[in-house]
Amino acid sequence: MKRKLLLAAMCLVLMAVSAWAEGIKGIITDKKSGETLIGVSVLVVGSDKGASTDENGKYEITGLKSGKYRIEARYIFYKNLLSEEIIIKGDDVVLNLSLEPEENELESVFVTAKANRENEAALLSMRKAAPAAIENLGAKEMSIKGLSNVEEGVKKISGISFEENSGQLLVRGLGDRYSSTTLNGLPIASPNPDNKLIPLYLFPSQTVENITVSKVYLASNYADYSGAHIDISTKGTTNTKNLLSLSFSVGGVTGTTFCDFFQSDKRWGLWKANNLSSDIKNMSSRDFSKYILENDPFKTSFSIWENMAIPSFSGSAIFSHSWNVNSKGDQLSLTASISASNKKEKTSDAYISNLTAQGDTLNYFNYDGYTNKLDIAALLNIGYNFRKTDNISYTMFFTRNVSDNFKLRDGEDSEGIHLIGSNSVYHEYYLLNNQLSGYHSLGKKWDANWGISYGSTKSNEPDRRQVMYREDDGTISLFKLNRQETMRYFGELSENELVGDFTSKYHYWKNSVLAIGIGYKTKKRDFTSTRFYYNLQDINPVIQNVLSTDSFLNQENISDGTISILKDSQPKSQYYANSNVASAYAETDIRPLESLLINVGLRWEYSKQSVKYWNDAATEKTSVLSGNDLFPALNIRYNIGDKNTLRFASSRTVTRPSFIEMSPFLYKESYGSSEIRGNENIKNGYNYNIDLRYELTMKDPKDLFSVTAYYKILSHPIEQVQESSGGAVVYTFRNADKGSAMGLEIELKKKILPVLRFSCNASFVFTNVLLPEDGGIYTESERALQGASPYLANADLSYIQPINNKSELALTLMYNLQGPRIFAVGIYGMGNVMQAPLHTLDFSGSYTFDNHWSISLQAENLLGSTMRFTQDVKSTGKTIQVQYYKIGTEIKLGATYNF
Repeated sequence: MKRKLLLAAMCLVLMAVSAWAEGIKGIITDKKSGETLIGVSVLVVGSDKGASTDENGKYEITGLKSGKYRIEARYIFYKNLLSEEIIIKGDDVVLNLSLEPEENELESVFVTAKANRENEAALLSMRKAAPAAIENLGAKEMSIKGLSNVEEGVKKISGISFEENSGQLLVRGLGDRYSSTTLNGLPIASPNPDNKLIPLYLFPSQTVENITVSKVYLASNYADYSGAHIDISTKGTTNTKNLLSLSFSVGGVTGTTFCDFFQSDKRWGLWKANNLSSDIKNMSSRDFSKYILENDPFKTSFSIWENMAIPSFSGSAIFSHSWNVNSKGDQLSLTASISASNKKEKTSDAYISNLTAQGDTLNYFNYDGYTNKLDIAALLNIGYNFRKTDNISYTMFFTRNVSDNFKLRDGEDSEGIHLIGSNSVYHEYYLLNNQLSGYHSLGKKWDANWGISYGSTKSNEPDRRQVMYREDDGTISLFKLNRQETMRYFGELSENELVGDFTSKYHYWKNSVLAIGIGYKTKKRDFTSTRFYYNLQDINPVIQNVLSTDSFLNQENISDGTISILKDSQPKSQYYANSNVASAYAETDIRPLESLLINVGLRWEYSKQSVKYWNDAATEKTSVLSGNDLFPALNIRYNIGDKNTLRFASSRTVTRPSFIEMSPFLYKESYGSSEIRGNENIKNGYNYNIDLRYELTMKDPKDLFSVTAYYKILSHPIEQVQESSGGAVVYTFRNADKGSAMGLEIELKKKILPVLRFSCNASFVFTNVLLPEDGGIYTESERALQGASPYLANADLSYIQPINNKSELALTLMYNLQGPRIFAVGIYGMGNVMQAPLHTLDFSGSYTFDNHWSISLQAENLLGSTMRFTQDVKSTGKTIQVQYYKIGTEIKLGATYNF
């Protein structure tokens, strides 16, 4: 009897569980394109139960009793959909839905929630609805094309390229200083002192929701750009989907992986920098000379270690989840991710030289380069949505990027001495950025956005080492011209930036909007460096191998006084800088006609930046640059029917020099290499911009054609120029008199077949700089802008084939072309250093199966392209190749598992 009662009770429990285990699931797609939609809100009408579609467009609502239900699907830029009545009778119901894109003016709807902006169709809808011309790229498209970081994504946008040597961004022929970068709408500092913009490869694609690029100016943005404003939106800042994903890839570079690889001696490898202690840095030269006799503050040698290059790796983990806090719909969300990657690459059979105005060679070196990289990034986002419209979000982004480079050089100096150089350079970039932001609805007509950001960056160059040798009739000896040939260098840069922004918007007549905002950002930078010069006059070792130095460059010879070390930390080896920008703006979107949107705004900015430095005579100096300016902006959008859009933009913006460009601090990486020195007399440049764009939206919401014409007048543009000093080449910065840039950009996105998509863009750029008539230093009176290519092109072909409901194959081939451009401007009779055209071809393939697993294969630089630089010698009419190097093809195989 007990057994029967127990059995009956179990049956009742199972019946109860099954009654609550029923649910509704399905896939939601775009009605026109058939593409699955990510982040669609799916709600059970009359209850608090719901779900969001995942990256495959799938949703599942569980815990429903048997009965009748109706489902409502909501997605920004799409019409809301209410399903027919659904009856649940003990089993799950499969309900697939198709949403229709919203054809009307989306700005006329007061949006009270954020949408997931990873989907290509939704991003194109946002692009069409934006008051100013933008271009964007979402996480979904980046994943299909195998783009591993933001830099690779931005390269695919029209008119944009990167300098291979420096990594600087070039937009429409305008260099790094002409653009700006924000993270979730707030400015973010760069840990690289040579670049204004934060290196975009620091942002792995796993942490990014989308990238938005605007090449026209809006008064709501800071005015220090004329090239592009790049905003990186991280995951978790909009609707959060429940996800746990793990990825790993392994690969290598042809000519590097499984080949001999050289690297310098390091205490902690790439995981920790070998910085000097504060006691050593603050020690006087005399005290250090005594200290070094009994202590080794460096803990590393000058020897170079040889091993085999193992394959590179990368791995990442992403977790996101959201929780309903109460019955009012308040929601707490969490997104966290971490990624790490390591890569080794060899630059072989490379060459670099420096010329005089007469075409004579100052010095030349053949070299092999070995670079070992480690990148670590972490993201944390905590969001709280309440009152159905309001939200507060905290975002933390951390990255550490390390590059360890060794070069073995062989060449001659200006006196014809045959030299061999062993050079090791270790760079560490570090960034920790914290953001707190919020959105609040203040009734039907008012709303407010605010944000606070604090970023801390560091750039360390610890323990750069150099040993120079000379070779005479096959005999190798130490090069002892002076004590600077064998040396160590330690450089440390730290920078902190605080940003605050507040904007309030008023929605008035015919859904027009008035925005009023204020902003402030302050930045402080400290830079110090110390050099240690080795006096080797008293040793004459027999050298068989230039990579092995322990037998003579050792602590024993230092302790007995055979080798002395001079600690050089002069005042001129440091600078301290700060920058402050206070701003206020007013901007309005006016809609006099249903088809016409006029955005007009005015921004005021007061800026002051200063650099305290010491000149060669150890005299303290301060370079100050301030401005008090108004920056107007006008953007007009006119819709001709549902498919055609005309856009016009006009604005005035500013180009401020970076700290390193306005501080006459001398930087030199190695013996015989180029030197860089800032200019204390440099000043702001101002830009006047005009854009005209036509956009055609086709039947498929992901298809687009656009053509843009632009013209820019540049007043006192800043350029990097080349001069010679004491047998070495010096790069510095100067204001030209005026310049101009104009061009044409064409873009096409088109579905050729249901499974085949083609996209391409091409830019044709003309730039011209007029130089001061009385300047006397420039070789040419007018020329193209430094860094400007007359033509750029991108093209990609994507094949996406769904195998079944659980599997999909995606293949993409990508091509990029950068036209020739001026790498450095020649002065005092020297010709310009020109970079030759560059062609690259990449491939990405992925296969997703079982709703959980995906595998990928990627190949970069399939053409094995060579970077080449030439220089014209005006006095002889010859063109001489002054630099070239080649990097192999990188191949990566990866796997991802989604729980």
